[in-house]
Amino acid sequence: MCTGRVDPAFIVRAFSNGADGVYVGGCWPGECHYTTEGNYHTLGTMLLMKRVLKYVGLNPDRLRVEWVGASEGIRFAEVMNDVSAKVKEMGPLGKSEGLDDKALKFKLEAVKNLLPYIKLVEKERLGGPFATAEEYSNFFASDEAERLFRELVADKLAVSQIMLLLGEGGRLTSGEIANSLGLDTSDVTRHLNSSARQGLLRFDETQKVFVVPGVKEQARA
Repeated sequence: MCTGRVDPAFIVRAFSNGADGVYVGGCWPGECHYTTEGNYHTLGTMLLMKRVLKYVGLNPDRLRVEWVGASEGIRFAEVMNDVSAKVKEMGPLGKSEGLDDKALKFKLEAVKNLLPYIKLVEKERLGGPFATAEEYSNFFASDEAERLFRELVADKLAVSQIMLLLGEGGRLTSGEIANSLGLDTSDVTRHLNSSARQGLLRFDETQKVFVVPGVKEQARA
């Protein structure tokens, strides 16, 4: 299968099912068997998803892409041994990043829910096309890519996490939400106020907490 068919959903599903690392191997750039140059598309997808993982608090090195030719058996073995060693060194997903199981679940679910939008953004604004692998790498390391990611993806990822957390019936302050999700308190407050103006959330003046209207609320301790 061409690596160009590797959907970001495959990556999120692997992590959600307990994988501590994901490796994608493809033909060397310029040696794609298809006229679509699928490995270039894959590189853009992988670089974007690494940025997504970093934003939600997961080590982006858990996702890795390497080029290995069909005749490079020795290189393939070396790459797989290195991938295995690096993942083992990083330790269990979430725990090594200081996230409990609940926070990890919210973060991966938030990414999953936003994937259709992320794929659209990649196609329209963050996916090139570029002519070389170096151009893809340079773009995603640039300030422009960071600006576009913050502008187009980061805020929506934060809101998605917040809504999932409150959607379980939580009655939480902005500080509690920030601590639970590992987000900046000022950013959380900004997202909460914006969501409340849109009617997505309700602010309980008596207890100074945010809740989701219509969701059965859990009692505060």
